[in-house]
Amino acid sequence: MSKKYHQLAPLALRLIIGYGSMAHGWAKLSRGVGGFEKLLLFLHVPFPHVMAWVVPLTELVCGFAILVGLFIRITAIPMIFVMLTAIFTVHLKYGFSAVKTIGLSENGPLFGPPGYEVDLLYIAGLIALIIMGSGTLSLDYLIQRRSSKEY
Repeated sequence: MSKKYHQLAPLALRLIIGYGSMAHGWAKLSRGVGGFEKLLLFLHVPFPHVMAWVVPLTELVCGFAILVGLFIRITAIPMIFVMLTAIFTVHLKYGFSAVKTIGLSENGPLFGPPGYEVDLLYIAGLIALIIMGSGTLSLDYLIQRRSSKEY
């Protein structure tokens, strides 16, 4: 397989992880951080008022940076912390599986709370990006090329 096709792997990871992170951050902000703050308070997260802003802004800003491949090895770290926090404060008690069919209604299947499977997939993707980098279809690559041409 040609080496140029190997550059599609980081792009695919970046698009999915970046978009997914931004979607989660935007959902928290667009509904108002008050509801998220109540959840954090219930979970006994320290400084829930501050964290209600920090988490969605991290998801938005770092998610966008990951999407475009900017400072990937730096922006992946806060996202891993967000995912680990979600695992240990929310999802761990529901087990591994992200999809739990708990019944059937006239409108279709009913699902229970998700486990930590998706969080682990995000973390695995972020670690893969840290190891292999953003790829040639990224702002990191453009910045590196430009700076190497200047010297």
